Amino acid sequence: MDEELGYLSATEMVARYRAKDLSPVEVTQAVLARIGRLNPIVNAFCIVDAEGALAAARDSEGRWTHGEPLGPLDGVPVSVKDLLLTRGWPTLRGSRTIDPSGPWTDDAPAVARLRESGAVILGKTTTPEYGWKGVTDSPLTGVTRNPWNLARTPGGSSGGAAAQLASGLGPLAIGTDGGGSIRIPSAFTGVTGIKPSFGRVPAWPLSPFGTVAHVGPMARSTADCALMLNVLARPDARDWYALPYTGTDWTTGLTSEMRGLRVAYSPRLGYVRQVNADVEARVAEAVSTFVALGAQVEQVDPGFADCGELFWRHWTIGAYNGLRHLPQAKLAMLEPALQDTYRTGEREFLTSYLDAAAARAALGIHMRLFHERFDLLLTPALAVPAFDVGQLAPAQPGSVARWTDWTPFSFPFNLTQQPAMSVPCGFTREGLPVGLQIVGPMHREELVLRAGNAFEQATEFARRRPGPMA
Repeated sequence: MDEELGYLSATEMVARYRAKDLSPVEVTQAVLARIGRLNPIVNAFCIVDAEGALAAARDSEGRWTHGEPLGPLDGVPVSVKDLLLTRGWPTLRGSRTIDPSGPWTDDAPAVARLRESGAVILGKTTTPEYGWKGVTDSPLTGVTRNPWNLARTPGGSSGGAAAQLASGLGPLAIGTDGGGSIRIPSAFTGVTGIKPSFGRVPAWPLSPFGTVAHVGPMARSTADCALMLNVLARPDARDWYALPYTGTDWTTGLTSEMRGLRVAYSPRLGYVRQVNADVEARVAEAVSTFVALGAQVEQVDPGFADCGELFWRHWTIGAYNGLRHLPQAKLAMLEPALQDTYRTGEREFLTSYLDAAAARAALGIHMRLFHERFDLLLTPALAVPAFDVGQLAPAQPGSVARWTDWTPFSFPFNLTQQPAMSVPCGFTREGLPVGLQIVGPMHREELVLRAGNAFEQATEFARRRPGPMA
């Protein structure tokens, strides 16, 4: 019974609350039971507030009984990545450098919107230290594992959120994405996540990684991501970068119709040298589904040069910016690879940053012109399937790898700030999930969500579950 409710979609959950044939208390109890059994195995949550979740569920049950829900997520279990402030709980960011005693008196905008909608906040999900890399392990919370293969990473930095969703520990999670941190773990674990246009979901305080970092929904379906985006995109005056609130209902455009969409397919962006053969094959098969659904698909590269070094300059300067106020004793407590990233940023000059900002602007302009020809761009979400835990990159003897070496498809669209999502599109011969990336023009989330939903309706990959873990 707890498996059925643990994997129930938020969309169906709300419909059943409205029909009064399911209770938020019943759902929350089932999800908490699964967390108690499976979280010690996958390490998705670093904080679980069972008492607070059950109290919120009881309040929600009363509102549904009287037909007076607070919002579209009333009674739905959700999680919060441990990079976002949550009132009453510490935000430790996977680091031993942060004092857990607080005080913790503020909610980040996304968390505040969830509370206002009546969502049942289960707790906080694990993240690498300060969310700096594409896998999820940290000196504070240890290793998070992939439910499809416990020896493999779920990716990161929203890896705890992805492990939660893939394990059936509730239907919704807030993730953050500064270089792929929603899409990477979504692809590795066979779930769905969207990085909305920058500013669509208000953020406060701004990430130390600056304007490459987005906040967005993660779920097991596009429909649930759209439902959650309806709540997360509501305004908050604390974010002066936020887009004007439009009141858009992101669920209304979710059709299975792809006719008329002009879709570009780029298997390697024109410069990515190595892509796993199974990944490449599954993505090509997914593109053929778009053709069958009526989209006008053309294989074409977007036409920009490899921007790995450009992104890395922004990323390392961001790391330095976020950590430069730490005393030396605390800097020494950071994991060694993060210390190296910090020192790389420390050595940068203002002129090199200004040059990088100008190059980033040129890239953004290039993609805006590209999307005058194409509504969407399809690529692999990642170049590789999930690899062993405890590594920064797939094992390559004799090389010193960065996490950006195996994520060449994700971070360019943090530089450009476009909406981009990963949807499950198949499995490798080892049974590991593969993700398809769908990139849309700036401010056009409805196109991305429409395409993701149409693909999910035409395939069964989003409905697959990992085997037993305990």
